[in-house]
Amino acid sequence: MMENYQSLSSLGWIRMTPSIILNLERDEKPVVRTQQEHKEPENPVNTALDTAVSRKYGKGRQMDRNSLLMKEEEEESFEINPSIKQKRPKKSSMSANKKAQRKEKTFTCPECGKSFKYRSRLLTHQRNHTSDKPFSCSDCGKCFKSKYELTIHQRTHTGERPYSCSECGKCFSRSSTLAIHQNFHSGEQPFACTECGKRFCYLQQFVKHQKTHSGEKPFSCSECGKCFTQSSDLYLHFRTHTGEKPFSCSDCGKSFRRNSDLVGHLTTHTGDKPFTCSECGKGFGYRSALIAHQRIHTGEKPFSCPECRKSFTTSAALCSHQRMHTGEKPYPCTVCGKRFSHSSAVNSHQRIHTGEKPYSCTICGRGFSQSSALKTHQRVHTGEKPFSCSDCGKCFTCNAHLVLHQRIHTGEKPYLCTICGRGFSQSSALNTHQKVHTGAKPFSCSDCGKCFTCNPHLVLH
Repeated sequence: MMENYQSLSSLGWIRMTPSIILNLERDEKPVVRTQQEHKEPENPVNTALDTAVSRKYGKGRQMDRNSLLMKEEEEESFEINPSIKQKRPKKSSMSANKKAQRKEKTFTCPECGKSFKYRSRLLTHQRNHTSDKPFSCSDCGKCFKSKYELTIHQRTHTGERPYSCSECGKCFSRSSTLAIHQNFHSGEQPFACTECGKRFCYLQQFVKHQKTHSGEKPFSCSECGKCFTQSSDLYLHFRTHTGEKPFSCSDCGKSFRRNSDLVGHLTTHTGDKPFTCSECGKGFGYRSALIAHQRIHTGEKPFSCPECRKSFTTSAALCSHQRMHTGEKPYPCTVCGKRFSHSSAVNSHQRIHTGEKPYSCTICGRGFSQSSALKTHQRVHTGEKPFSCSDCGKCFTCNAHLVLHQRIHTGEKPYLCTICGRGFSQSSALNTHQKVHTGAKPFSCSDCGKCFTCNPHLVLH
């Protein structure tokens, strides 16, 4: 009988209490309570588990041991096989949603609808609509939309250029400018025009070029009404009205409107010409000068006048030519008020007042107010006449003399008198003729006082 009760006890059907054991030893039938009547048998494992739960959650808090055991089994199975983590639907779905939210541009501008990944970038963008510029420079007071723009600007005062090119050592204030510059060394031209196929190293050049096809010039000068494709071109043009030249040479004190002009000018002191033509080996201080020179070899003239269809190798030459049609003369002499269509012309003219002749011949010592005049003069010593007439073969020391000569063959007389309509092949001849109408005789003889309309007549007298 004892063995039967022990078997039932091991199966969990009854609980072997001291009273049951005593009755069995006496061969008496024990009083056994049913499974529903007796309590769950105590064992050290359950007691230890209850103690652990009590310590973790407090004495007054009860927790179902089965739930806790299931949780522990689940954690143990995860430690053995981490892939089980992917089977938890709630956690995985939440992380997927978070990742999706991060990828999406959740911050949208109510003005234009543009979306941004970060709220800070949206706030910076919204200042384009409000014109708010809360960041001001402590040196010059100029204001900016973002702290980054202010930091970049402040480097113009400090001269800091933390980004240097590993190829040539040139330094830049922005990493983006350095990246663009490195395209020059690699020869990479990532920006291609869809209209003509022309490629560019720089995005700014590419955008400017595209406007030549569309004819768009959205930036106009408030002084003269002239229009430009870029705001930077308008900003530089405006200095022709104000006379501002903020970039000065530390060697000779000469001032320039653009920093690039100053950099090119400095090569005249150092003799450095880093840009060399691969065809003829000629060196240049400016990269733009090299590009314009290379068009002599290729014959390319990409800039054409819409009025007469004449083509030019540079945009500057086209702009100068167009002033012949418009009559524009934006460069006045500060001494006499005479106006000129080119800044180089007014600079040369002002040397008449100052008497400055900075270009001297190394052979005879004669001085000249223009470098081009010196080069023409030096051909007198060398006997060089590189400009020849295609009609008669006659050669000349300078291109201007050839152009004047060719008008003999063509009969062209582009300079007309506004009073009588007479035409002349040279502007100097027109100026002399107009004195007939005005009666001006500015050239007088120092011996007898007789006056003449032109200097050659005085010399003959």
